[in-house]
Amino acid sequence: MAAMDIDESPFSLLSLEDELSCSICLCPFECPVTIPCGHNFCQDCLLATWKDSYSCPQCRTFFATKPELKKNTVLSAVVETFKMKSTRTELGLHGEEVKAEKEPTVCCDTCMQAEASQTCLTCMASFCEEHLKPHRENPNFRLHQLSEPLADLSERICPDHHKLMELFCVQHGRAICSFCLQQVHKGCSFTSPEEQRGLKQTDLRSKLGLLDEKIEKNKNVISQMMNKQDMLKDSATNRKKTLAAEYQQMRDMLDREEREALTTVDREQESSQTKLKGLMKKFTDNVEKMNKAKDDINSLLGQSQSMAFLQASADLPSVVTFDPYLPKSNMDSKMVTAAQAFAAVLKEHLTEVLKQPVEARLQMLKPELKTCIFPSGPPRTVPLSGFSVFPERIAPHPLFEIPPPPGPPRHLRSHSPGAALKAGQKKRPAKSDKKSGNSEQTHQKDQRPDKQTRKPTENMKAASSMENLLDMARGRPPVQEPKGNPETPDIPPNITSAAKRNDLLKYGTVLTLDPKTAHKRIILSEDLTNASVSDEPSNYPDAPARFSVCSQVLTTKGFSRGRHYWEIKMSSNNFIGLGLAYNSIDRKGPASRLGRNAQSWCVEWFNVKLSAWHASSETVLANPNPKRVGVLLDCEEGTATFYSVADRAYPFHSFVFPFAEAVYPAFWIFSSGSSISLCKLQG
Repeated sequence: MAAMDIDESPFSLLSLEDELSCSICLCPFECPVTIPCGHNFCQDCLLATWKDSYSCPQCRTFFATKPELKKNTVLSAVVETFKMKSTRTELGLHGEEVKAEKEPTVCCDTCMQAEASQTCLTCMASFCEEHLKPHRENPNFRLHQLSEPLADLSERICPDHHKLMELFCVQHGRAICSFCLQQVHKGCSFTSPEEQRGLKQTDLRSKLGLLDEKIEKNKNVISQMMNKQDMLKDSATNRKKTLAAEYQQMRDMLDREEREALTTVDREQESSQTKLKGLMKKFTDNVEKMNKAKDDINSLLGQSQSMAFLQASADLPSVVTFDPYLPKSNMDSKMVTAAQAFAAVLKEHLTEVLKQPVEARLQMLKPELKTCIFPSGPPRTVPLSGFSVFPERIAPHPLFEIPPPPGPPRHLRSHSPGAALKAGQKKRPAKSDKKSGNSEQTHQKDQRPDKQTRKPTENMKAASSMENLLDMARGRPPVQEPKGNPETPDIPPNITSAAKRNDLLKYGTVLTLDPKTAHKRIILSEDLTNASVSDEPSNYPDAPARFSVCSQVLTTKGFSRGRHYWEIKMSSNNFIGLGLAYNSIDRKGPASRLGRNAQSWCVEWFNVKLSAWHASSETVLANPNPKRVGVLLDCEEGTATFYSVADRAYPFHSFVFPFAEAVYPAFWIFSSGSSISLCKLQG
């Protein structure tokens, strides 16, 4: 009965509106139920009247107990058909719309010629007006249910029982007849096709609503992306304007310096030419005087009278005693040389800076600063060897205050397997010449500020100070530079900053080396507290956690909170690195060496040079030559401090970094004969 169109006849459902309405709410039934007295009501309306007692609202029949209510499916199907008919009548479909929705022509099943006007759902046949007369005139056909002609009548008939399929099996999802419900589908839950259609429509409408919601969200995100594009475009425009202004200022500064340098050369040329012109005029006058004296002598020689010739005198002019000379005149004056040297050094320095990646240039220009990325904020600039944080924005650095490079660049081969120098990495200082010696004592002697006796080269003299060259070019006396190398200060530990060892030992922790991470050249002791290097690789099994390129090893324990202190004893401080690493550090690649990636930090003795490394960035430190090193890790503050341990603990470097995960003590040993031992801490 899902799509039945009931005829507007005296027996139409529209005439049964009162019988199909609930006597409580006076509206068409909603989920009608039948009580034992035979009356029907809406389920919600009936339950609303049953509070203290149970009686029929229509006939007042009293029930001792609450009757069991069951849905009247037949009445529910009739009500649904009535609602559909009422809705179609209210819509008033007519004219072209009725023609558009009109079913295909149905022929009379009796004469097979005339167009059917009605379909009898009881006889399961369609009739024209002529053959429909028995249904209209004979009372025996009064209860037959007539509808608009149905073209799909055969599809509504059960193929097994040849009955109209008036029900819908929810469990099997198909239309069934009353016989199917009693046999094959016995016990299955069922509903009317109209009700099932309503449920399906509701489900489809909910899906439409979900699609509309998702479409709207996608449109909102697309709109936000378009706004973001505009913002990025504006931001890029502003950045480009800022960069263009900065570079234009640098070009203006260079142009100004170029004009001053050229003017200096012009002044020097003019001064030299003026001097030469003066001497040329003087020598020209001398030539004229000597030519006149020459003419006088020739005239005297031409006289024929002997007495007059004998009495005549011929004195030479005083200029004869003056020897002409070529004056020293060139463009190698102090100011011109300074300007030329300044231009050459500036060009060399800019060339070295511009060879580096953009992110490494700032540290090259400001070696005492290091940019760190904190997890909850923009990049900040922090000192490499302290804990205080500098302002987030660095003031513009004047172009001519950039410190010059320490000398011509040298490219050294790394002594660690697979750890070649990277872009942005500082070059290692050149080795001392053979005359100065290569012993450790000689290096230590040369490093002291008051004992630096090595003479600077001519290039180093020319590049010693950009400010001095500029001052010389402008005629000002040069400013004396402070002694010592600001990048590699060799200042002994301040006794006031030393810590009592007992204060550190209260954070002491016991560590053991992890054999699963040890490189095959690393030899571990039985108690896993000592590590050394062997030329012959050990027969360790291959493991994902094992270092395969650099001779390194981690400890078994990592830390992510609290304070922890441990000490390491070194057999020698040649080619040894002590540090920290995340467990996610690369084990196989060429950048797995400590400090050559963003997952590790270390202090490293490379021969006699001590450096701090992180993310392939090197900071040269003063070498206290410790034999015992202590490490205090403060996870809460995000710091790791290295101490030279003797009677007291003298700090010589600190790392400041955020913790993204647990950090493990890590060690790098490259030189044969070198070893490290984890110390047993005692107060």
